[in-house]
Amino acid sequence: MSRIGRLPVDVPSGVQVNVQGSNVLVKGPKGELQRTFSSLIGIALEDGQVVVTRKSDHPAERALHGTTRALIANMVRGVSTGFEVVLVVDGVGYRSEMNGKNLVLHVGYSHPITVEPPAGIAFEVDQKARQIKVLGFDREIVGQTAAEIRRVRLPEPYHGKGIHYAGEKIRRKAGKAGKGAK
Repeated sequence: MSRIGRLPVDVPSGVQVNVQGSNVLVKGPKGELQRTFSSLIGIALEDGQVVVTRKSDHPAERALHGTTRALIANMVRGVSTGFEVVLVVDGVGYRSEMNGKNLVLHVGYSHPITVEPPAGIAFEVDQKARQIKVLGFDREIVGQTAAEIRRVRLPEPYHGKGIHYAGEKIRRKAGKAGKGAK
């Protein structure tokens, strides 16, 4: 039995879960998420908890068991508390600012880069800490948006400049050792 899949997902107060076969709809104070899962996995709502079961020990069903439970847990957590990814902007003259809902990045290009938030995503910028927060209730979209912002100026190993995740360790390289020596 999957150690993750066998754990029930607690549904907090203020969150409604509707299970119809393999379709799961989760509504909460932050928003509403809907997803269709494989019919090989059984999903049931019992006593304020979502229980995920599988019918056999077939490898395909075993692989889907824990994944399905984790996705449902992320849906419940997202609509109740939401998700946040913190990015750090490092580099001389590099900065970020808000222009309405849009994020504007000044990261060494000849022009500023404007990032428009997808539906359900919000940005927060801390000028002093040089941080960008990506906030939302769908974990996949929050992570994808953060990855796209990071891709605007990837952290480079020689000077450490660029946009990186908070807590991410950037591998540093030494520059050329013998400048001008013959």
